[in-house]
Amino acid sequence: MDFTFTEEQRAAVEAARAVFADVAPDGVPSPALTPGAVADDFDRPLWAKLAASDLIGLVLAEEHGGAGLDTVALCLVLREAARVLARVPLLEHCATAMAVQAHGSPELAAALLPGAGRGTLVLTAAAHGRSGHDPAELAVTARRDGEAWILEGTQTAVPWAHTADWIAVPAHTGEGEAVLALVPRTAGGLALAEQVSTSGERFAELALDGVRVERSHLIEDPEAWERLRLVLTTGTCALALGLGEAVLDMTSRYTGKREQFGFPVATFQAVAVQAADRYIDLRAMEVTLWQAAWRLDAATGGAGGPLPSTGDVAVAKIWASEGVRRVVQTAQHLHGGFGADTDYPLHRYHAWAKQLELQLGPAAAHEEALGDLLAAHPLA
Repeated sequence: MDFTFTEEQRAAVEAARAVFADVAPDGVPSPALTPGAVADDFDRPLWAKLAASDLIGLVLAEEHGGAGLDTVALCLVLREAARVLARVPLLEHCATAMAVQAHGSPELAAALLPGAGRGTLVLTAAAHGRSGHDPAELAVTARRDGEAWILEGTQTAVPWAHTADWIAVPAHTGEGEAVLALVPRTAGGLALAEQVSTSGERFAELALDGVRVERSHLIEDPEAWERLRLVLTTGTCALALGLGEAVLDMTSRYTGKREQFGFPVATFQAVAVQAADRYIDLRAMEVTLWQAAWRLDAATGGAGGPLPSTGDVAVAKIWASEGVRRVVQTAQHLHGGFGADTDYPLHRYHAWAKQLELQLGPAAAHEEALGDLLAAHPLA
């Protein structure tokens, strides 16, 4: 079995590295020193560079101006983005575009995907529900009104909502079915209240009060929201992996030059053992990430396993949440007081790591979901 990445996937990584090469993690005010959001908008110049390198349309079909690549390729690019704390809605945008492409009507695809592929139209998704703990599709109701749908409810912690053009909102019909509505940010009845993430980014609480959605802008296939949720979760694992790798590299460089008793602290056994443990965490995060991403792509081709792909995603998120937390905690310990210095980038990575740890559910939530899957699908 060949586990190497394809030539197209490796090319996407090289293109991403070239784009992110000049990105400075300290390019915006520190979340530790800013009372509100670190910026009103995401990094538009970087977004333009990604578009110019054809990375925004990476997962779209050629008919929509994309490269036709898969979830694995997207995760490879997200991994590079997280190394430099790139402030762009790449995950939410691409995951939503994939859902529209796979499940949306031809009218919806024609309206959104060409602009999404060029980056001139920005997409995001509401995936945290009312409180961040309950299923997101239960936070909003959708009822038919002639040829349209009416949405009522609240979604919290929606990333980039203030500056995105369209927002994917999961909802339920009251009959146990999940639907996915694509709502323009300027829709009547839609109100956005500012929220600030742990990483200092500008999020929003969405209040939907009689928001009217045309039939062609609502995806009734229940697989659409489930697929979008799984891609968002897997992409979050890729971000956690890239961030963790950058932090361990930072720690290695620091402990290699920081001396005590005339020797670099990296040569001390206690320091080396802790760094080795975090390296093992990262390798576990990596292997479970690629397993989850591969299962998501293979599922469309009929490939199966002892558990649904939801189980692989849950395992990946368990490792990502626990692993990235341990990596940044060990980094802070090995940096000593220097790790808390706001003139040094580690505190930013720590804030982002906490955001990624809890985003779309902490490890405990996915352990519970995995337990439910094992109960429903006994392993022989």
